[in-house]
Parts: sequence; structure tokens; C-alpha cells
Amino acid sequence: MTERPRPDEYAEDFESYIQLVPEGDISEMLQQQIKETASLLNSLSEEDGEYRYAPNKWSIKEVVGHMADTEWIMNYRMLSIARGETAPLPGYNDEEYVKAAAFNDHSLTDLTRHFTSVRQATLSLLNGLSDEALKRRGAANNEEVTARALAFIIAGHELHHRNLIKERYLK
Repeated sequence: MTERPRPDEYAEDFESYIQLVPEGDISEMLQQQIKETASLLNSLSEEDGEYRYAPNKWSIKEVVGHMADTEWIMNYRMLSIARGETAPLPGYNDEEYVKAAAFNDHSLTDLTRHFTSVRQATLSLLNGLSDEALKRRGAANNEEVTARALAFIIAGHELHHRNLIKERYLK
């Protein structure tokens, strides 16, 4: 799928993520992203994984866990909307999810493997959806969104956090 979502297909809050996604086939981008992100994370030590660039900021491990959690949630939304769900889907509090998850108790290697597995699930879901299903609209977190937009949000969210790791954690 190469057609980008239009601004009326997602909440304004997601514009910055979608703008990060380059032109091209979204499935191919998602596949390439996971290679690049896994390579970056696999180059880090366990000690690096616990680094915080400022007090009260997430560690790299927490960022990776957050990326996986968010992708799971966006996948659920994409599946629900693509299948025609009419009930509004709830939002979530990413800060509370990170607190409850205890990501720092896990190895960076395990968190990277988990994120890679989640991305493979994303690709499996996305590649099984028809063009018609991808254009379906639903409501998530009190905002209208299409299944197609969610695929781009997933890609942009990953790029956003990979860029933050490079710029703020690995300087």
C-alpha cells in the first residue's frame, strides 16, 4: 500500500508521526524499520539500556517497551476498525503503562526481540487487509481514524522514538 492517509483520516495529534514516514510502500517501510531499529538496539549494552538522558525521563529499555505496547494497541485498533467495529475504542495512558510494565527488569535483548515480534504481527495483520478494509473508519480515543492511517502512525511512532534514542540518548 503506497497511498498515504489524508489529514481527515486521523487526529491532528498524529500529524507529526505521519509526516516522518517517507513516500513508498508502508509494508516495505515497516519491514525495513524493524531491521534498522533492531540493529541500533542490538549495538547497545545492557548498561546503555538503562540510561536516561534526564531525570524523570524513560530509560532506553522503557522507550523500547513503550514502542511495543503502543504498537500492540495500534494493531488492535487497526484490526477492530478494519473489521468494521462501530464501538468507540478506548485511549490509554502511556506513562501508566510504562510504570506498570517494569521494563527495566527485562534485558534489552529480550525487549528488542519482543518489539521485533510485535512488528512481525503488525506486518502479518497489515498484509492481510484489503484496500477496502484499510479505508474503513472508526473511533479510537474519541477521534476518528482509518485503519490505513494507523499503519502510518505505527511507522511514524517508531521513527519518532528511534530518532529520540539517537538524538537524546546516544549523543
